[in-house]
Amino acid sequence: MPAISSQTVNVDDHVTGHLWTVDEIHELAKIIAVIALGQAEHAAEIIHELGSVMPLRSRSEFYQEARNQLQISGTTPNQIEVSHYHRDGFLFECMSWIVACQTADENTYLKDPHISSTTQGLDGLIIQMDPIENVVLHTTICEDKCTKNPRDTFRDKVMIAFIEHHQNKRGRDLLANAVNLIKQSGLKGTAATLAAGKVYDITSRTYRAALTVNSDICTADERKKLFKGYDGLTDISQAQRIGATFIVTGSLRDWFQKLADHVIQALTEFEVMEANHV
Repeated sequence: MPAISSQTVNVDDHVTGHLWTVDEIHELAKIIAVIALGQAEHAAEIIHELGSVMPLRSRSEFYQEARNQLQISGTTPNQIEVSHYHRDGFLFECMSWIVACQTADENTYLKDPHISSTTQGLDGLIIQMDPIENVVLHTTICEDKCTKNPRDTFRDKVMIAFIEHHQNKRGRDLLANAVNLIKQSGLKGTAATLAAGKVYDITSRTYRAALTVNSDICTADERKKLFKGYDGLTDISQAQRIGATFIVTGSLRDWFQKLADHVIQALTEFEVMEANHV
């Protein structure tokens, strides 16, 4: 069973909807724990092979650093809120990466989640390479937002970022990230840079917005309202505009605190198991 289930749902004629659900939070937490240790590549192999979730041998300070990342810090309400924002954003970015990883094949390359929860830049990038020719077949640009205000966030943050990408105003960042992914295919240097030039091609690009929502946004009409304006990305098809939602039951902060607690528990369990095998 995948850590996160994703099913296609209706939005409108402009947007392809995806609905994400988590059936077993502890299994999800174990994969995020491996990512938090800096072992995303290992986590990807676990996901692809549906193997037992165990990190590779790590250092005790790495376990502690990973646990620290999952803790809320700050002494003022504003500092605490910012800490929540960064921590929960990291967790949701990991969830988005896991969903993409579950359907990726050997010719698909994914940008790893930010190991630092305060890192800025692309939330996610997926590059699909031709299995025979050294060319990019498709690019997916991801914006993942863990938010209490999904509509405002989509309109004021996600769409602004997507429009800038659509106009190739963030081309340098996109190119640099694409080159790093393409290098995993074996292409190096100039060849990798030339291959990455295809990421500017709008006809071979998909945008994927992923947002946390409450249980009220569970119908096609509500999703249509949420993703209103997505057709502002012109000259592309419905399939190239993905609107993913993760329905949070109850308080957003409470649910992600629960997930963080499970990740911390998994890290501690992994560390104990590793120590017992020394």
